[in-house]
Amino acid sequence: MSAVLVLVGVVSVVCACIWFLQTARLRRLINQIPGPPSVPVLGNAHQMISGPEWYKRVMEWGRTYQQEGIFKLWLMTKPVVGVATAEKAEFLLNSSKHIDKASEYDFLHVWLGTGLLTSTGDKWRSRRKMLTPTFHFRILHDFLEVFNQQSQVLVRKLQGHVQHGPFNVFQDIALCALDIICETAMGQHVSAQTKDSEYVRAVYRMCGLLEHRMRAPWYWNKAMYDLFGPGKEHDRCLKTLHEFTVKVIKERMNNFNSKRAAAMLSDATAVNGGDDDKRANSVEGSKGEKKGEEREVEGVSRKVRLAFLDMLLYMSDNGRALSLGDIQEEVDTFMFEGHDTTAAAMNWCTYLVASDDKVQDKVHEELDRVFGDSDRMPTMDDLKELKYLECCIKEALRLYPSVPYFGRTTTEEAKIGPYTLPEGVTAVIFTSCIHRDPRSFPDPDRFDPDRFLPENSSRRHPYAYIPFSAGLRNCIGQKFALLEEKSVLSAIFRHFRVKACQKRDELLPVGELILRPHKGILIELTAR
Repeated sequence: MSAVLVLVGVVSVVCACIWFLQTARLRRLINQIPGPPSVPVLGNAHQMISGPEWYKRVMEWGRTYQQEGIFKLWLMTKPVVGVATAEKAEFLLNSSKHIDKASEYDFLHVWLGTGLLTSTGDKWRSRRKMLTPTFHFRILHDFLEVFNQQSQVLVRKLQGHVQHGPFNVFQDIALCALDIICETAMGQHVSAQTKDSEYVRAVYRMCGLLEHRMRAPWYWNKAMYDLFGPGKEHDRCLKTLHEFTVKVIKERMNNFNSKRAAAMLSDATAVNGGDDDKRANSVEGSKGEKKGEEREVEGVSRKVRLAFLDMLLYMSDNGRALSLGDIQEEVDTFMFEGHDTTAAAMNWCTYLVASDDKVQDKVHEELDRVFGDSDRMPTMDDLKELKYLECCIKEALRLYPSVPYFGRTTTEEAKIGPYTLPEGVTAVIFTSCIHRDPRSFPDPDRFDPDRFLPENSSRRHPYAYIPFSAGLRNCIGQKFALLEEKSVLSAIFRHFRVKACQKRDELLPVGELILRPHKGILIELTAR
């Protein structure tokens, strides 16, 4: 037994020496970058704690190294470089080379495969080109009915809280967002707002498990994760998620009408030559369209609403362009990216508007000007007129970006300012730190929607505000998200006067995959 232990010790020492020699240049370059002190073996891994303290620590690092705009961390033997200013982020986000997601995203592959979020290279480029038409404004127009219907379910639930004291609204808004993405992505009614769902529980639990594993190097090995961590729970959630989406896809395939999808995509890409990017980031209306208007394309009425899944089925060309597995990974990606992000954004915006009476008065004035005393559902033209509400949403995303950080892997040696990043290094862009740079946003902790009026934002650094990332890998669904957030928030503030019941320092943001308040959002409601 002692001989075995000696042998293991000798092998370990030899392996450590080999690693030390092979990584000498990498360590030298990384260690030229400033960063918090590390400890032997663990590096900074012991500081990767869960809960509010992690996010607080990240923000402190951002402030400490704001002048350099960059800092390093060691996760045991793995270097991670944090990027905390717009100038440093621009190099990575504006690059056509460094578009690979960080290796930590590999843990998402078991759920999402290599869909649009996690793929790279030629596969990512072809998928991005293929999927862009599915987010065309004219297709999003047809989802407005879903946004409105689910917003009304939310309003009815909230009416039960009127003048009944403080309550946590976070989950109510989150379930509304989940109902919306299930119907728009899969054409599936899960009624998350009104009944319990195993799939809904699995979605939320899986997000938490993945985030925790990403920051825990001791769980990166699957055997260790299963033996000492929640690996078995992870696998149970994964089974539930995949079984549900496969079932929905197969059912949809059996009832699929390719003519409908062809009409929808043809109608969308025919407008502006398919160039949807010219519409910028604001939610625009379609002028001249009458309410309830139908147009015939190849004999098919556009009044029939399709889900993203239908368009994927059409693009699949009977499995020749997209297999069942390809379709599943994109549907799972829509589900992962499309509900938690918007739910968090709407919650933070609700809190911030509710905590400032003057801002809320301006929101109500704008809503009253657009809708008057009517109870009608908003149209695209109505939402286009809600310019101040859009400023509130953008300012909320500045203070509390739904995705507080995202990672890239350098595909070749990269120079960022005076520092050199070796090939294969994980660079993490800390959105939250960039958004609170006082050079771009004076008095950065203050909630001020006027920052996003055109006259106040035109001279800002183009990478100072990146809630949907930027560059080639910016969020393909940002117009969808802004449209949904405007729809739901306008419904809430049309019906209620909202009072925030927490101070800002009581929110304790938790910077996981999605930025959430540790104890939810406590509000009181009064009917308008």
